[in-house]
Amino acid sequence: MAANDYYSALGVDEKATAEEIRKAYKKIARENHPDVKPDDEAAAEKFKQATEAYNVLKDPEKRQQYDRFGAAGVGGAGGVPPGWGAGQQVDLHDLFAQTGFSFEDLFGGGSPFGGGGFQQRHAQPRARKGSDVEIEVDVPFHTAALGGTREITLGRGGRRERLDVRIPPGVDTGSVVRLAGQGEPGVGGGPAGDIRMKVRVAPHPFFRREGRNLLVDVPLTPAEAALGAKVDVPTLDEGTVVLTVPPGTSTGSKLRLRGKGLPDPKGGERGDEFVVVKIVVPRELDDASRELYEQLRETQASPRDGLWT
Repeated sequence: MAANDYYSALGVDEKATAEEIRKAYKKIARENHPDVKPDDEAAAEKFKQATEAYNVLKDPEKRQQYDRFGAAGVGGAGGVPPGWGAGQQVDLHDLFAQTGFSFEDLFGGGSPFGGGGFQQRHAQPRARKGSDVEIEVDVPFHTAALGGTREITLGRGGRRERLDVRIPPGVDTGSVVRLAGQGEPGVGGGPAGDIRMKVRVAPHPFFRREGRNLLVDVPLTPAEAALGAKVDVPTLDEGTVVLTVPPGTSTGSKLRLRGKGLPDPKGGERGDEFVVVKIVVPRELDDASRELYEQLRETQASPRDGLWT
């Protein structure tokens, strides 16, 4: 190159700042890199000349020598590896190490071909775990409470696939069931990801839950509540049991059935079932019932007497 060719190769003048020189080289390298134009000899030559120029002009001492004596003052080749342009394979990473740039610097985080350069594109991908898949599944109340299986349908690889999933006992809405190795395939021989199945528990016709405890409303007549009674109440997995209602039970009272609630997913004690009393009066009265209720009204003290005084 002639004395001023290094500046011409980068498209800057002799008064260009170090930052202007750096930006000019980066632009030329990005546009003419062999990864971008692999079969373009003109681009390869422009890239070579720009690299030679930048290797000199980025160094204040070399630049001063070049300005005084030309290319001969800095050894002529400007640090370009021997063999460039002569049919010999050049390690592009070595070349960029001399310029102070990396492939990531030029291409904003990687080569436009997805690998950050010749060597990386031809290297084996690093093994890594596949991505997890997150889904939401509705689970019947009884299955969530006592455990069981639930069939789910997945779309993978362009086809639909059905899986029978084990539901552990005691899960609740928001619980996550992990299916190890059922997610996206791994990369480079890495393990498959997992399926993270978020549970939504469907409501039950008459049971509701508070933690590991079950609640169920049981209606009583006024006479049963006043005199006491034995009534059948449902349980989650033991059918109906007979519950003794003590005399004088009021609406809202909770009667405990110990150990008939939900299992603990962590293996602790099972919860309890609470029978919530609801006193129900008839909507219509025949003459005999009306007479009895009138007698009760006349003889019974009001439960509000003295309540607000």
